[in-house]
Amino acid sequence: MPDDFLSRLAAALTIAHHIPGRVRLKLDGAAERGLAALADDARALHRALTGAEGIRSVALNPLARSCTIEYDPTVIPPSAWPDLLRGEASAAAGTLLRIATAGFAGGAPERRP
Repeated sequence: MPDDFLSRLAAALTIAHHIPGRVRLKLDGAAERGLAALADDARALHRALTGAEGIRSVALNPLARSCTIEYDPTVIPPSAWPDLLRGEASAAAGTLLRIATAGFAGGAPERRP
């Protein structure tokens, strides 16, 4: 996943709700870019994460401008989500970035049971 894509999308996302295993992200940054462009980025993230290692489900709700992701907290540490959105280079964020990058490359890793 290109760094500019990640930075652009992370700047437009906030965590609306998070418990280990489930995070709901809200798309907030429509002021800088057009809402349609941000929606395209959200759909690209949806495609990258669907079926990726540690991801159980991804539900995109364009009307609510939100995305709910159910994940395995033993694969993706819960702190990965806020760390990645803040741009923090933690080990947890690195795990999530690796998983998302594999999905963007077209070869999402095999899912763990």
